[in-house]
Amino acid sequence: MSSYIMNQISMFSENRPGRLALFAKAMMEEKINIYAFSIAEADGFGIIRAVVSDPEKAKRKLAGMGFTVAFTEVIAVQMKDEPGGLYDVAHMLAEAGINIEYSYAYSREKKAVLVLRVDRSKEAVETILEKGGRLLNHLDL
Repeated sequence: MSSYIMNQISMFSENRPGRLALFAKAMMEEKINIYAFSIAEADGFGIIRAVVSDPEKAKRKLAGMGFTVAFTEVIAVQMKDEPGGLYDVAHMLAEAGINIEYSYAYSREKKAVLVLRVDRSKEAVETILEKGGRLLNHLDL
């Protein structure tokens, strides 16, 4: 079950032009695929959160460039790519008393994927699997 809990990289950076390009270039140079990412902004700084093909290598590269980088546990759920898909996942976690701290999603090839940071990862994995949900690992993204 722990194979479904992934390390997301979180990179802290000044919110100014070129920062996302710098991140993307670093991943390109290291041949690291970016599966999904999100950017949040607060008080002139940004946080780039990303699920990548090689989080350890990405962390080393970005830290070597002077960025503050941390790992956060996330899970990825394949949901229905139709109305109600998000509700199904959110409802099953709510019923189990598991809090969604943040999420981001993408859709491709008729597959919708929801990346979730929850307060109890292992319990979320168990709940989703018990209720017939489909979890993905980094190889499935």
